[in-house]
Amino acid sequence: MKFLDLAKVYIRSGGGGAGCVSFRREKFIEYGGPDGGDGGRGGDVWAEAVDGLNTLIDFRYQQHFFAKSGQHGMGAQRTGASGDDIVLKVPAGTEILDEDQETVIADLTHAGQRVLLAKGGNGGFGNLHFKTSTNRAPRRANPGQEGIERTIWLRLKLIADAGLVGLPNAGKSTFLAAVSNARPKIADYPFTTLVPNLGVVGVDGHEFVMADIPGLIEGASEGRGLGDQFLGHVERSNVLLHLVDGTSEDVAADARTILAELEAYSPILAEKHRITVLNKIDALDEDTAAERRAALEAEIGGPVMAMSGVSREGVTDVLRALWTRIEPTRQAAAPEDSGTWQP
Repeated sequence: MKFLDLAKVYIRSGGGGAGCVSFRREKFIEYGGPDGGDGGRGGDVWAEAVDGLNTLIDFRYQQHFFAKSGQHGMGAQRTGASGDDIVLKVPAGTEILDEDQETVIADLTHAGQRVLLAKGGNGGFGNLHFKTSTNRAPRRANPGQEGIERTIWLRLKLIADAGLVGLPNAGKSTFLAAVSNARPKIADYPFTTLVPNLGVVGVDGHEFVMADIPGLIEGASEGRGLGDQFLGHVERSNVLLHLVDGTSEDVAADARTILAELEAYSPILAEKHRITVLNKIDALDEDTAAERRAALEAEIGGPVMAMSGVSREGVTDVLRALWTRIEPTRQAAAPEDSGTWQP
């Protein structure tokens, strides 16, 4: 299945049916009178977060969603049938944006959340509704209310407890493959990972979700490489795992590049708690590993862990450090707005 995290969608709610002008005429019944029914209301357009989806690929093949209009009213006081609603099923973690791609209409973070995107038009009154003591035979009826037409954007931000960041070839995909059942593409050239990958990681009987995004390079915030288009997928993470390639000649500069790109993308993301790890220590001797670890600690001003995704040395300690940060957030992350939104 292809990965798609941004989609443009055109929606329109159903228009209301028109009211009916009708008069009762039955054999052997002396008194007639107006009996025109009201029109039915148009269908609504909803968005609902559901389980089992992790991409917006369905919206590449269908971008137009039009709800049914209500039927017109009929004689004998018959009200027209209401139009059927349309529900856009999206993955949990989908933001719904207005046409300007900036105004957030809703943020569906948990399965079961619904938001009303376009309300259907009300049906028009039939002439029975206008009957009064002084106007016994009204010959007017209202047209139905028109539906709402709008353009929206769907932007997916994957729900993950931990997010992997680092330069290309820092070993992110290798690490994710070593600790989960995810099978991202792994090769010895930059930008092997072109789309985000999710994996369920287990440590000491606990499980959490980790997201691996394509590597960042200097100038990514200005569109270089793959740009920073995928950083939104780690924006919801409780903790970031910053992997630094231990075989690099200047690990401090590598770390500085990633921190600068995070800051350029979002100050909130830059301030998110990070665990920095010197990776690929299996390719270094002890003195070189200690020297580069010390240089990295001096650059970031904090502790640095060391591991190897290939030999799995130090991997369990890193996972335990991640879980220590994730565990306190589990209760706070319980859904509060799992019902229906109507902006």
